[in-house]
Amino acid sequence: MKSRARSSGADSRLSVRKSKAEKDPNKPKRPPSAFFVFMEEFRKDYKEKHPNVKQVSVIGKAGGDKWKSLSEAEKAPFVTKAEKLKAEYTKKMDAYNNKPSGGPTASGDSDKSKSEGDE
Repeated sequence: MKSRARSSGADSRLSVRKSKAEKDPNKPKRPPSAFFVFMEEFRKDYKEKHPNVKQVSVIGKAGGDKWKSLSEAEKAPFVTKAEKLKAEYTKKMDAYNNKPSGGPTASGDSDKSKSEGDE
């Protein structure tokens, strides 16, 4: 009987989760960090050298170990590429956040001030 009581409690928690807000599909995606920029290239090289390895965890571990062994000078190209991607993302987010709402009140107020000034 105790298990039934627990399951009903779990059901009530699940119903709360269903009210999750939907994500905007037009919102720009966050840029990858320098490590993930490195991993894109590393995955390609690793798969060419080890075509039989299909496990993501093995590739990820090998990439992490390689990243840790790199010096700051060797990481620099990936860091600069990540910074460029972040700058582009920032511009896209500014444009996304500052896009006109298209509401009648925003355009109506500016039209009134222009027409009153002209008269």
